[in-house]
Amino acid sequence: MGRITTSVFLLILTLGAFLMVSFQDPADARIVPLQNYAAFGERTPPFPVVERAARAIRQNEGDQGMIAFLTSHVARYRDDPNNGYYLSVTADLYREKGAGELARHYYRRALFRYPDVTVRGVASHRVAINRLLALEQDPRQRVDYLHYLQDQYSDSLDRGLVAYHLAKAYGEAGRWPEAFESYRVFLAHPRTEIPGEPNARQEAQRQVTFYDSGRRWTHQDLDTLVARIKNALWRQDPAALLRHRAGENFFTMSWQQDEMDANSDIPTFDIGAFLRRSRVRFSRDLEVNSNASEAYLRTWGWSHRIPTWYLYFRRIDFPADPEVHGNWEWGGILFGEAF
Repeated sequence: MGRITTSVFLLILTLGAFLMVSFQDPADARIVPLQNYAAFGERTPPFPVVERAARAIRQNEGDQGMIAFLTSHVARYRDDPNNGYYLSVTADLYREKGAGELARHYYRRALFRYPDVTVRGVASHRVAINRLLALEQDPRQRVDYLHYLQDQYSDSLDRGLVAYHLAKAYGEAGRWPEAFESYRVFLAHPRTEIPGEPNARQEAQRQVTFYDSGRRWTHQDLDTLVARIKNALWRQDPAALLRHRAGENFFTMSWQQDEMDANSDIPTFDIGAFLRRSRVRFSRDLEVNSNASEAYLRTWGWSHRIPTWYLYFRRIDFPADPEVHGNWEWGGILFGEAF
């Protein structure tokens, strides 16, 4: 007979006859499942027998005993078609203990060495892929897992959800054309929602729009950009002012609004008309809450109703274009006094 590492199972194999005589109570849930399992000898025990034995081992010896039992079963019965499932359970136990690398190892074994089996309506490979996606830090591996998921389970997947996560993984891997193509697929599925990311669709649309633009309005230096805007304001030159406005994702809103709000842009808003009929003034320095990523310039005199506007500047986070990444743009206007 093959080697079984768990102590309880060894005891059953060597003292099987003694157990049959000594344990008279057939209702003892911790003994009968092990007896039934041992009775198969060299024959592969069916799934229900293995599952009940594993539960009994866990009750007696805890998670570590169950891990030893399942891995010993896989080593002994190499042709058991359910081995992938047993290894996924082993991986789940390690994951619950916080042993991510061991969990990853067993999920990969379940995925690549054993056939896919369905247990209670759930495919073992799909479980392994989903767990690996949560554990894997390498974006290139996540891309491979997502494509496997897409290829094997296309009929039961939310393609928009997979496309979104593919876009993220491609981006982290520096594969920008594929990332933005995946964002487009995501955007083509309007019913897809990303759990925990309520603004995912708006942010993806912003990224795609920026990617498709010429990005010629950006400036390497914030001081230069602010100086040119001040000059345009002083000369009341709308054309010069608007040349420095962000060509995409420019917002106009109050301080109470969120930039992701669909109402944060006013398409018909004519900054030039306000500039021509007003004598706009501006602060000498940027606001004190300006930082390395965003800055504010207070201006006033625009109108009687809302005289104070803050011009908002942001550093561009766009590694897809190294020539623009880290530049600055005039990204929007906040109406009214800051709180």
